[in-house]
Amino acid sequence: MLEINDRLSLPLEQIELSAMRAQGSGGQNVNKTSTAIHLRFDIRASSLPEELKERLLQRADQRITREGVVVIKAQQHRSQEQNREAALERLRELIVAASIVPRKRRATKPTRGSQQRRLEGKTLRGRTKTLRTKIEE
Repeated sequence: MLEINDRLSLPLEQIELSAMRAQGSGGQNVNKTSTAIHLRFDIRASSLPEELKERLLQRADQRITREGVVVIKAQQHRSQEQNREAALERLRELIVAASIVPRKRRATKPTRGSQQRRLEGKTLRGRTKTLRTKIEE
């Protein structure tokens, strides 16, 4: 089980993990071992709550495909197990970020005093600018 938070967890059967060779520098070890992890997680087919699925699908994240599949590639570490843990942690962070419900914005009006102060400031500024004009004789 992948523990998301104290109330939410995800069975590992819903997460597809596959090993592949890592890219980039690393010497001979990179060429002979499959240490990179490719994680695939189908949001729509998961056991997550519906509202959390919707928020995940609405996110503008390049790791989520049009089909609703999260694709994460982890290859920072030299061992496959560390990369597996890193990929699962990044998936957990993505789900935690989507589980935070944004507060609804409540429309507010400026106070009467703040409106008066703003208008007084504008008139003072206007007077200052009129004093800068050329005096005609």
